[in-house]
Amino acid sequence: MRAMQPIRIADLHAPELQPYLTLRRPMEHYRQGLFVAEGRLVVERLLRTPGYRVRSVLTMPQWLERLAELLDGRSAIPVYVAERKEIQEIVGFSYHAGLLALAECPPEPSLDAALAACSGPLTWVAMDELTHAENVGALARNAAALGAQALLAGPTSASPFLRRAVRNSLGGVFALAVFHAKDLAATLRELHARHGIGVIGADANRGTALERFRFPPRCCVVFGHEDNGLSSDVRAACQACVHIRMEGGLDSLNVAAAGAILLQEIRRQRTPGH
Repeated sequence: MRAMQPIRIADLHAPELQPYLTLRRPMEHYRQGLFVAEGRLVVERLLRTPGYRVRSVLTMPQWLERLAELLDGRSAIPVYVAERKEIQEIVGFSYHAGLLALAECPPEPSLDAALAACSGPLTWVAMDELTHAENVGALARNAAALGAQALLAGPTSASPFLRRAVRNSLGGVFALAVFHAKDLAATLRELHARHGIGVIGADANRGTALERFRFPPRCCVVFGHEDNGLSSDVRAACQACVHIRMEGGLDSLNVAAAGAILLQEIRRQRTPGH
């Protein structure tokens, strides 16, 4: 097998670097079925995850030895090398991590195939009008860390493959099956009617207090818009809603914090003896 062959950048505006020149326009990448991973931990997780086609890597020289390990036997992936100042000029903003990778969004599995792969207890997470990529990424990170298997993005939610979402997930998105639902409420109804999945809405002002709620063995927890919560049609598709009781005069938590609390409670309830 050929070893990695680093390519020293001679022209900062070369066509092959075009995706890195448009980091401030992540929707362009998404429409092309691409995403950019940034930072050592995220790029390492990407390179270690089966099923992802990496198109290229852009790095500072200091990461070459580490990349040689990760890219062993994958010499077809171009590795472009530049100094920090050059990378900052390419991406168009102050960037200190010095390691990025361009990859293709994986093909989405069918719901049936993804559910067939989860024969035991199941936890999926759905996002209804969750618009900030940073929140989507943080929720994806918590979902992966706390045992969820899939992430469903509604049509008006930010994609988990936007650059800031991938970065904030710390690569957790790579551990999840990701779906983009054209009609989230219809997809949730299908999950319940055809597959027996309990759809539970996280709602700051409605439903049962979390400490009194028993999650079904196979469930999908839905999180809503940062300010407005769940939309009416998605709430109607839920079999139940839960809320976290607040103190201190506050009425809600950041969606990532709420997600961590709910997902940990699901995991706690499924621990033998509970």
